[in-house]
Formats: sequence, structure tokens, C-alpha cells
Amino acid sequence: MEQIETSREPEAGAQMSFLEHLDELRKRLVKAVVIIILAFLVCFYFAKDIYEFLYVPIRRELSKAERREVPLSGITGTETVISISELKDNDVGRFVINRDTTLGAALLPAGTTIPAQVSRDAEGKIGLFTTEQIFTNNAIVPKGVRLPLEYINDIAKSQPNADSKMTVTTAPEGFTLYVTVSLYAAIALALPLLLWQVWGFISPALYKHERSYVTPFIGLSTVSFVVGAAFAYYILFPPAMNFLLNVGEGDFQFQLRATDYLDFITIIMLAMGLIFQMPAITYVLARIGLVTPGLLIRSWKISLIVILIVAAVVSPTADIINMMLFAAPMMALYVVSIFIAWFFSRKRRTDAEAGSA
Repeated sequence: MEQIETSREPEAGAQMSFLEHLDELRKRLVKAVVIIILAFLVCFYFAKDIYEFLYVPIRRELSKAERREVPLSGITGTETVISISELKDNDVGRFVINRDTTLGAALLPAGTTIPAQVSRDAEGKIGLFTTEQIFTNNAIVPKGVRLPLEYINDIAKSQPNADSKMTVTTAPEGFTLYVTVSLYAAIALALPLLLWQVWGFISPALYKHERSYVTPFIGLSTVSFVVGAAFAYYILFPPAMNFLLNVGEGDFQFQLRATDYLDFITIIMLAMGLIFQMPAITYVLARIGLVTPGLLIRSWKISLIVILIVAAVVSPTADIINMMLFAAPMMALYVVSIFIAWFFSRKRRTDAEAGSA
């Protein structure tokens, strides 16, 4: 009888005491903080690029909301507006200053137009240069001065218009904005390692053969997070912002704070990234034997209510159309999770049972 008792497989999760679990949690949290700090340092170096990436959707929507759109037509009917990147050597035209600019001691107000030509300087660097003298109230700008048009690899870079930029209200807000951007980006960048820490904490509660699911769990979760964030950025966010900016079209002058916008878009992207974890989590729980397709099907009414509540919280507007934009992918993910549970679910087994199978 004693021999039988000593040869039994220990129950999952019985190997660590409560205090040992607390100590393990402390270690995992410390490692997670260190990972985020290291990722933050990397992301802070690219903070401006990350911010500009997040800024693209609102810049496009602000342009639509703030400007009058006039159909393009001309004398021949073949006239078109092309990108500034199409500028070539020796092209001549008038450059429009889109915000107050100083050239030496000369102040050029926004809206100033300057005769200019694409040319190269003495070092062979391409640029846009003045073709005649410019007189201001306190200075004379000579011919041949480089104008503020940035070139990258000999191609003119398109810049956002001044009136589509967001505002900051305090001197430190710009720096704080880049810190916040870097922190959010660091969490996203460090996600695989953070998931590894989560798995390391819960793995003592699993049987040995169940711990082999760590690789598919981390891989699926990372991919799901990226897909969810991209879905929010490219699919959900533009129509939501279009609705918000056009509610009072013609009645308001938008002065959108950069901090408010950043919190807005990052919360939506992070929320959808987490929501898209549903299939990955279902896969692991189904493989372990904790979730079955029958359970998910029986719980569909409760799940639908939870989905609608989450959609109402995450959606930036209270209208039913935008709320359904957020609820629809969650419903689809729930259906996908049912099929995943159907394909991969199995009865939970001990290590001994798994070894004899």
C-alpha cells in the first residue's frame, strides 16, 4: 500500500507553497520591469518616429474635417496634383511657407510664397533654393539660399501641414509625450518576453507535458497582439475619428491635444491587441483540457453580453455603428475560439497518463 502511495503522480500545482508562489511572483515582476526598462530605452531612441506613425491617422482625418475640398479641374482637363516627391533637378516654381520661418535674421510669415528652383549646392547636395532676392521688413535674403524642404536620398520628403498638427499646452508636455509613446511601444516590443514571465509563473501549476505548450502560446499570443493592434489602427480607428470630427462640422475649430489623442489611440490599439488574444488563450486551455467547445457554446449568451459591454467601453463613441465595429471582431474571434477548442480540446491528463497514451 505504501509503495502505491509513493509512486503516484503529484498533483499539478502542489510542488510550491503559498510563500514560494509569492516569492516567484516577486521575481517574475522584477524581471518584467527590467525587460520593460530595456525596451523603453530602445523605443525612446525612436520616439519621434513612433509618434509620427501614430499621428498619421489623425492627420488624415483632420485634413478632411478642417479643409474645403474643391474638385480638381483645369484648362485641358488633364491637370493633376502630384506629390512633392516628384520634384526633379531644375524644376522651377513658387515655394509656399506653411508656418512662420526664419532664414538668418529674416522672418518669413506663414503663407509667404518664394520663387524657387531645385538645384544642387557646392557639395552636390540636392535642395530647393531661392531664385531671386527676398526683401523683408528687417533683412534681405539673397538668391541661392536653401529653403526648408527636406530631402531623403535625393527625394523630397512630404511634410504634414502646420494646421493639421496637434497642440501641447505646457513646455514639458512634448517630452512627456515622447516618454509615454516610448513606454507604450516598449510594452508592445517586450510582449514575447513578458508572456514568457507570465508562463513561468503559472507553469508550476501545470503537468510537465503541459508545459511544452509555452512556444505555441507565446508565438500565437504575439502574432495575435500585432494583428489586433493593426486591426485597430487601420480598420477601426479611421471611421471612429471621422465620425467624431464630423459631428459638429463647420461649428467648431479643432485644437486637438497631442496627449489626449495619444492616450486615445494607444488604449484602442492595446485593447484590441489584448482582445485578439482570445484564440491563443483558448488553444492553450483546450490543449490542457480546461476549455471545451461545449462549454463555449453553452456560454454564448453570457459571452455576448460581456462582448457588448467591452465594445461599449472601448468604443470612442456611443453610437451603435461604432460600437458594432468593435463588437463584430470580438464575436468573430469567439466563433473562431469555438472551432479551435473543437479541434484541439482534450481531457486533462496527468504525466503518467500522457506517457502511457
